[in-house]
Amino acid sequence: MLTVPSLGHADAARAIRAIVDAILADGKCAVIAVADQQGELIALSRLDGAPYPSILIAANKAWTAARERRPSMDIGQAARARGAGFDMGSYGDCRYTGFGGGLPVIVDGTVVGAVAVSGLSTQEDIDLAKKGVDAILQG
Repeated sequence: MLTVPSLGHADAARAIRAIVDAILADGKCAVIAVADQQGELIALSRLDGAPYPSILIAANKAWTAARERRPSMDIGQAARARGAGFDMGSYGDCRYTGFGGGLPVIVDGTVVGAVAVSGLSTQEDIDLAKKGVDAILQG
């Protein structure tokens, strides 16, 4: 029997709290998604005023980072690579996205889930997602 490590609700809550605190300290708003090792949502939080499209985008960033075992931005960069790019549509699932802001959570070399943020600049989304990953890893 296989045992598959994965994030749980307590992990998601820690990540969301850390990110919400940082966002609110800056007087901004965004959407936060935390997914399990297969990219399925554990938790999603939309702060007041965050753009509605960011709900789906954050969920898709987390899904992509977990499924591909690397940051969602890496998928976007690979898709845009001149001469070597690939069509994400060929992957067969419309949830793939190349927007930055989805990061895998890696424990002992294994991806156990992902954290994503959407609604701010790409760099802010990435930096905030990193805060969530760090909150999970610090337990």
